[in-house]
Amino acid sequence: QVQLVESGGGLVQPGGSLRLSCAASGSILSLRNMAWYRLAPGKQRELVAVITSGGSTNYADSVKGRFTISRDNAKKTVYLQMNGLKPEDTAVYYCNVEAVSAFGSFRDYWGQGTQVTVSS
Repeated sequence: QVQLVESGGGLVQPGGSLRLSCAASGSILSLRNMAWYRLAPGKQRELVAVITSGGSTNYADSVKGRFTISRDNAKKTVYLQMNGLKPEDTAVYYCNVEAVSAFGSFRDYWGQGTQVTVSS
């Protein structure tokens, strides 16, 4: 099985920055697409950013120019650098990773979620 552990969330003032981390562990042969989603109260889950195994990235329009997704394959970790944070960025952020397990299965896995609150 594959486990994802998220960290880096917290309370920050508008205009501030946070860096989220999501570390994968377990019986992993390879990591494919890695992504960040967020869920705010009363809203649908939103895909924030995705990075492919080749390093290509895509972002939601609402975060373009402010957020940067990156990955460290040696550490099996995906990051989300969040700059210029706005109150509307407040949400629980979840990482999602596509992985090939040691048993040959290919599927996606979810992190436990980390709260990001942007408030003055």
